[in-house]
Amino acid sequence: MDIQKLNEVANKMVAPGKGILAADESTSTAGKRFEKIGIENTQENRRAYREMFFTAPKIGEYISGVIMYDETFRQSTQDGKSFVSLLESEGVLPGIKVDEGTYDMPDSPNEKLTKGLEGLPPRLAEYAQMGAKFTKWRAVITIGEGLPTDANIRQNAKDLAAYAKMAQEAGLVPIVEPEVLMDWKNTQKECAEVSERVLTAVFEEIKNAGVAIEGMILKTNMAVPGKLSGEKVTPAQVADLTLEVFKKILPDNLPGQAFLSGGQSEQDATGNLNEMNNRGPLPWKLSFSYGRALQDSALTTWAGKPENVALAQVAFIERAKANSLATLGKYEG
Repeated sequence: MDIQKLNEVANKMVAPGKGILAADESTSTAGKRFEKIGIENTQENRRAYREMFFTAPKIGEYISGVIMYDETFRQSTQDGKSFVSLLESEGVLPGIKVDEGTYDMPDSPNEKLTKGLEGLPPRLAEYAQMGAKFTKWRAVITIGEGLPTDANIRQNAKDLAAYAKMAQEAGLVPIVEPEVLMDWKNTQKECAEVSERVLTAVFEEIKNAGVAIEGMILKTNMAVPGKLSGEKVTPAQVADLTLEVFKKILPDNLPGQAFLSGGQSEQDATGNLNEMNNRGPLPWKLSFSYGRALQDSALTTWAGKPENVALAQVAFIERAKANSLATLGKYEG
């Protein structure tokens, strides 16, 4: 395991003014996105959709890396250039999601665990050979009546740590993604409390597994209220509580934390990130790894029509630039 090399890649992933595009939607998730704009969920439509983002002019100015899904990782542009080599030619690091989705936790069916550890090392070796530089594994933590349980938090933390260790042994930087979902009626304070429990367990297990912290990236949620709570919070409140949790738990030698948008609007995700970066200097870089919050405007502009690609790319680059400014604390809305 070459820790120095892992650290170099990790630092590139969270370079100031840059962030990560999460384009790793599964086939079924892509289908839900396409349903909104009334187009069919075919392999060719998924390929064309991804190509639109990856060929956007100036992508490399604002995007440091792209997380892909297995299908996408193996695809090419219409004129035959592999997506991996296309991104590399723009100075963008190719990454791959390696978890295989979630399943109901035995004894606690309202909570999820993530599958994919079995047979992971040979898959990682193949992706590394194909040009991947980093990987991602997502664990979801559900807030609800009596949830999350300590058992669920601990098992997800153990699995994230096991994955991260395997990824580093394959020469790939792991993005460790514990996501506390914002789907319930919990308050912002409850989200922060659960996030603290989760991150405490994750970093304990990462230490136990011998993962090199300087060769990984964290991807977690902001401290925000649940969607059903009706609670309204300002960017200042989000920054205060999120950073309070981070300062207690995140090790100083962690290169960076790339936020997930987690269902926030494009504007909220950017504004909240900007507010946090106004609170520096911090020991770790705070960046973004957004899916919907980088893609929504572009998706509706594109609407599956080839003649709309250029306009959709403009919409995507606008969002990427706004988030780039937010990593520097310079976004003005």
